Amino acid sequence: MNTPTLREDARVIGLVSLAHGVSHFYHLILAALFPWLKPAFGLSYAQLGLLMTLFFVVSGIGQALSGFVVDRVGARRVLFCGLALLGTAALVLAGAQTYAMLAAGSMLAGLGNAVFHPADYTLLNQRVSKARIAHAFSMHGISGNLGWAAAPAFLAGIAALAGWRVALLSAAAIPFVTLALLFAQRAHLRADPAPVQAAGVPQDSSFAFMKLPAVWMSFGFFFLTAIALGGIQSFSSASLVALYGISLASATTAYTAYMLASAGGMVLGGFLAARAQRHDRTIAMSFICAALMALLVGAAVVPGWMAVVLMGGIGLAAGVAGPSRDLLIRAAAPKNATGRVFGIVYSGLDSGLALGPLLFGTLMDGGHPAWVFGCIALFQVLAIGTALTVGGSSRALQFKQA
Repeated sequence: MNTPTLREDARVIGLVSLAHGVSHFYHLILAALFPWLKPAFGLSYAQLGLLMTLFFVVSGIGQALSGFVVDRVGARRVLFCGLALLGTAALVLAGAQTYAMLAAGSMLAGLGNAVFHPADYTLLNQRVSKARIAHAFSMHGISGNLGWAAAPAFLAGIAALAGWRVALLSAAAIPFVTLALLFAQRAHLRADPAPVQAAGVPQDSSFAFMKLPAVWMSFGFFFLTAIALGGIQSFSSASLVALYGISLASATTAYTAYMLASAGGMVLGGFLAARAQRHDRTIAMSFICAALMALLVGAAVVPGWMAVVLMGGIGLAAGVAGPSRDLLIRAAAPKNATGRVFGIVYSGLDSGLALGPLLFGTLMDGGHPAWVFGCIALFQVLAIGTALTVGGSSRALQFKQA
């Protein structure tokens, strides 16, 4: 296959990143509307939280399984199905009359969300040239952050003007429009044909990759970092208000600073990853910096405005690690098992996001806002060990094959 041109690479990266942004937008499709759903259905906070847990549990299980489907039928078909499921889920939620219908819509959205990481990374690995793959992973991560940032403003803004049902109907249009665009450009998202096994040669088991320690260490990395991310997304604002006595608006600004700085960090991280050989070292240094800043915020020894700045610093450091993280997993994935590996590994993200809010909510209920940032730092430091293990395993394998 000829090396893709810059224009061809940019087209694929843009299309795949757009779809990824839509999936992250749907992570918050219900959370952004909690202020309207709570009185409309007479729900408790626990019931609202359960809707998010259902989303991520279904997504986590589905993500592990969808990688096998991607490797069998192709990433493009699976990606298109995921977008269609997200749009359908929003229609179900918009028409919900009972809590059970909300739960069903949330699980359907989780099922749609499950396909994106295995499908996205398979397409990027197959269609983007090696010289630009680090930048592809960078843009892919940035699009996810932008999806997270856009959802609250889009949904809450429409709900305030026209109600939560109209907000969900409007959200339903996003994946359907994206699907139409990707379908029109489907020739650029074609999948590589499955490798043909020579006659008389036994095929490797579809589950052989699961014997690799690096795969499970990668899962552990995502699980640990996602727990920390769940704490930041769910309770960093409330913790800052309790620790520093700042307004909720200022605390929300701190979270926005985290998200925007994380996106900027991914841009920088893409350039670093393109030149670096030891991606695990980049990850380690980034998370050490992030953990130290989290501890400083939790200690409440700085002014309130500095806490906002430090939140941006935590996001920047975490963002820098993103492209190196994805390249590290790419190196650990056996050939022709990209979908399966990324499916299993990224199910750790959903598992952590399902557990994190429960853990940090318990800390807040117990009156320990400082522990929120202490535990964020703890999980970031623990993740460093998994990244170093994956990096060491990948280098040992490359040395053995040399």
